[in-house]
Amino acid sequence: MMTNYSIATRHHWRWVLVWLLCWLTLPSGVRAAEYRPLPPSAKSGLSNDWLIYNASRNRLTLYLPGYHAPAHAYYQWVNLRPSRPLPITFVARQNECLFLDNQLIFTSPAAASYTLDLATFLPASAPAGQHLLCVWHADAVPNLSSFANAIPEVAAASGKPASTVARVLPRPRGHQGQTVFIGFLLLIGLLYGGLRASYQPGFARIYQFEQLWRRGNNEPDFLVKPTITWLNILLVLIFSLSFALLLVAIHTNIQSIVILRRLFAVPESAIVLRVLFYTSLIAAFVLGKYLFLELMGYIFDVTSLVIVQYREFIRTILFMGLFLPLVMLLYLGLNQTLPETVLWVSNGVVSLLLLGSVFRIARTLHRRASLLNLHLFSYLCATEVIPLIILLKIIVFTY
Repeated sequence: MMTNYSIATRHHWRWVLVWLLCWLTLPSGVRAAEYRPLPPSAKSGLSNDWLIYNASRNRLTLYLPGYHAPAHAYYQWVNLRPSRPLPITFVARQNECLFLDNQLIFTSPAAASYTLDLATFLPASAPAGQHLLCVWHADAVPNLSSFANAIPEVAAASGKPASTVARVLPRPRGHQGQTVFIGFLLLIGLLYGGLRASYQPGFARIYQFEQLWRRGNNEPDFLVKPTITWLNILLVLIFSLSFALLLVAIHTNIQSIVILRRLFAVPESAIVLRVLFYTSLIAAFVLGKYLFLELMGYIFDVTSLVIVQYREFIRTILFMGLFLPLVMLLYLGLNQTLPETVLWVSNGVVSLLLLGSVFRIARTLHRRASLLNLHLFSYLCATEVIPLIILLKIIVFTY
């Protein structure tokens, strides 16, 4: 037994020595190739990979929108050289900050689109390589989808010298879809003109100022006639398009709302698609409110007031929606020089639209049943006041 065990042991160590000699005769590059880390992939400009700070592990981790909760600060490693421009474009809220290597380089003075050259913020003695870019806002989540390279990588790969690339200074710029906005405004004007020429009596019942704020001869006629007509449907679509233009132009970050971002992913650069997307959302809200009113009217046992309330809602928003194209003209003319003023005016018009519709509905319902009745007042709060607060929070006070 001992002899057999000694022979097996010597045989085993013989094969170990043979394998060790073979491994030592291999080149060092071949031996270590399996254990060397792969070199980092060369990135030119920004990417879609953002990092967030993990406090428990004290390190940056990859941000996954469907997994991690939204944060206020997002990081990304970018390759920079002091002599090589790297312009980026993004849409920022007011007081949104950008840091480079933990140094503040830019604070947005207003909610607008901006272009920055990151290379201009590097010191002349800074080494070329990876630098940490941080996007931070104190009260809201930055719009990460709007960050993109100002110069496509295809142009950089075509062999164009870096010296021919112009440096882009950090300044507010006009929206890249001004041509699209002008085209939609012309379409809205043509649609309004065509409907006014084709449906003169019905058009006059809605778009007359004296009949909106005081009782006239045609007001009961409007509240008695059917609401779902071809004229009203077309006017609702035009109103939805006008409102969508205002949201896309002024409130460029509206899709940063968590609910909209998770349900519908519309790219920031697809302006026409975003306008049509918001138009469909607004039209669905306006037309679908009737079903909501029917349900609440059945719960509160006031079904006799539902149709009058919905007709007053339609007439009020259609009349006040006529001023939305004027706000768009103000945006196209003054957004370059007075972006803060344009934002305040647009928020004021939207607030007046929402508050005016609630006031008119309450006034119309009060003529048929006193709002001093707690039951009817609770119905009005459930159908108008609470949705008003939600819309003001989403559209106005978010910006």
